[in-house]
Amino acid sequence: MPMTLLNWKTHAELSKQRQIIERFLMLTATQLRPGMVIKFNNELYSIFKMEHRTPGNLRGFVQVKMRNLRSGSQIEHRFSSEDRVEKAMLDEHEMEYLYDDGEYFYFMNTENYEQMHFTRDLLGDAVNYLVPNLKVAVEFYEGKPIGVELPPTVDLTVVETEPGLKGATVSNVTKPAKLESGLVVQVPPFINQGEKIRVSTAEGTYQERA
Repeated sequence: MPMTLLNWKTHAELSKQRQIIERFLMLTATQLRPGMVIKFNNELYSIFKMEHRTPGNLRGFVQVKMRNLRSGSQIEHRFSSEDRVEKAMLDEHEMEYLYDDGEYFYFMNTENYEQMHFTRDLLGDAVNYLVPNLKVAVEFYEGKPIGVELPPTVDLTVVETEPGLKGATVSNVTKPAKLESGLVVQVPPFINQGEKIRVSTAEGTYQERA
């Protein structure tokens, strides 16, 4: 059957849409974050922990610890910083983090207000960035929650650090700071206890004062 002009246009539009979707699904390894679900070796994996490393003059890489969603087994893999990784197409629902009771972490669906809880094992390192009222995308596969996608940055309060130095400016000198979620990051010397700072969820590093 010959392709009419209308069919050709429809085909071209679908092809263009498919290309846009495919580009959207492919991420660089440096865009991975704890809780994200990816397709790797034709299997679905939930990112449990990641660390971006740039050793000296060598090319940077991303060391990832992830869990196979079918078997439950955990593996480690090293991606180069330029590697393209396929993000799994899953059902997503926006949820608001509420609190944890030491065992479970509770979330509320922002559309229907239903609450559900996740274990620390499912969330992985994402627990380091959870503060009440934080909005996240919870990913579902076959009706089951399998991962939490964090925003690129999260604002967290410093609960413990050495006193700030008067007149200190940004420099190569840093000090450890414990945040309200329990995460410890290196911060500039002028940051004080009680201040809010912006932290990268991909790198787990200080970005700026919030």
